[in-house]
Amino acid sequence: MASSGLLRLFLDYLKEYGLLKKSILKQLKPIHPRKDSDICGMIYQFKSFIPVIDPSSFIHPQAAVTGHVIIGKNVYVGPGAAIRGDWGKIIIEDGCNVQENCTIHMFPGTTVHLHESSHIGHGAVIHGASIGRNCLIGMNAVVMDDVVLGDECIVGALSFIKAGVHFNRRSLIVGNPAQVIREVSDEMIAWKTQGTALYQQLPGEMHQAFEPCEPLREVPDFYHALHEEQQQVYKRWKKE
Repeated sequence: MASSGLLRLFLDYLKEYGLLKKSILKQLKPIHPRKDSDICGMIYQFKSFIPVIDPSSFIHPQAAVTGHVIIGKNVYVGPGAAIRGDWGKIIIEDGCNVQENCTIHMFPGTTVHLHESSHIGHGAVIHGASIGRNCLIGMNAVVMDDVVLGDECIVGALSFIKAGVHFNRRSLIVGNPAQVIREVSDEMIAWKTQGTALYQQLPGEMHQAFEPCEPLREVPDFYHALHEEQQQVYKRWKKE
């Protein structure tokens, strides 16, 4: 398995730099053809409810999706995420991402709604809230019951939004308890949208290139060139 993983990386390197002839590329077959079931998380029925997941989305094998959950197109759900539609309903619209170790849940009878292009950072908790279109929830933030975020809001990392608070569109929200400190600028939302676009591409890439493997024992020579290219994809937000 390790040798097949190395071969895949080497072929990707050759393709990236135009060193592999198209005539040869057409003859190559996938090293390990996979079925959807191999890369579609821990999916559980709860009573009469079975999750509905668009096949373009990627649910990591170590993520759990339970019950009344509807997931749209090009959604990424990372390892350790728990999306529990046991007591209520969860809607995750097209182009959202729910990153590693996030929790989405609710009180009985509640609907949690992540609108299109919502971006839920590592370790965040969404409990019974509605997240507007193209919002960003920072890492380890907590958004409590009946919170409503308008479109294109940004919530800072480690923020705590208490239950029942509504925020207007383009609010920049930070702190514990969280409060609005200013309006999200055009430049800031453009940066956020660009980052979310990477996550919208990731499901397709994971379906094509993700597979279990054995670790290598040495670093291949071509890793450096590939890493340099990764660094050019997206820049951190400038400090203000």
